[in-house]
Amino acid sequence: MFLPLITHPEYSYEFPAKHRFPMQKFSLLHRYLKERGIASKQNTFRPGPAKSELLELAHCKEYIKRFTANKMDAKEQRRMGLPWSEGLVKRTVISPMGTLLTAHYALAHGVACHLAGGTHHANFNFASGFCIFNDLAIAAKALISSGKARRVLIFDCDVHQGDGTARILENTPAAFTCSVHCEKNFPVRKATSDMDVNIPPACGDIDYLTAVENALEKAILLSKPDIVLYDAGVDVFRDDPLGLLNISMQAIRERDRFVISHCMRKKIPVATVIGGGYDRNQEALARRHAIVVEVAHTLLCEQAS
Repeated sequence: MFLPLITHPEYSYEFPAKHRFPMQKFSLLHRYLKERGIASKQNTFRPGPAKSELLELAHCKEYIKRFTANKMDAKEQRRMGLPWSEGLVKRTVISPMGTLLTAHYALAHGVACHLAGGTHHANFNFASGFCIFNDLAIAAKALISSGKARRVLIFDCDVHQGDGTARILENTPAAFTCSVHCEKNFPVRKATSDMDVNIPPACGDIDYLTAVENALEKAILLSKPDIVLYDAGVDVFRDDPLGLLNISMQAIRERDRFVISHCMRKKIPVATVIGGGYDRNQEALARRHAIVVEVAHTLLCEQAS
């Protein structure tokens, strides 16, 4: 049983403690998985920085230069939602490579987990909602252009619609975007994914799980993917300050188990990213993000036994 995990120390850098974005959750997640015995030196891999050519598969060259050189205007920075710093640039350039590396390991081993990723609001030429470069769109385009996959399904269960992913990939027929999100949440202006599933505010476990299961089955049927990139956002949790849904921890675990086990049964490799989660208690949040990794680990143990 081998579950590849991808992470990098730069994912959690020195960051304003009072900021809404929980930047320390990435290192806390890795630490928690090491304590659980799920992450070890043998199965943990570190990505390098993405080259410009990779980023340009999904983003405008001028936008990439503006961000990395700190040349964004005040309006762009407000839309980004994060204070610019050298640390932000380092982690932002590494993370898309992390998701692509996770996809490569998933193709080789069946399942792999990125302990970051899911920056699905990033558009072709602007940042939005804490998302700067769209790792999901970059990975999908790279897999397709390199011939590693003929068709890619992005199955996004973050509470917010993957609007940037949908827009970047709208003219890429080999990439199928499916977003299962709260209909009354950010972004106000929704994009059009290949498949959108609108979840009403305050939706509970049973209706939510039914919607996710139906969506995955239909999306796989329509897309016939060689790999699934799964955004396992935990901002659907009932106490998440940016969520608006009424989903329990147990339902998140059941969701992740269904998605990964369904892909395994159909022999479709699945690469997971953690997506959104905004609890002020970052240690509790890290444990929530760990659910998808714990589920993958358990399923692989069951398969091996």
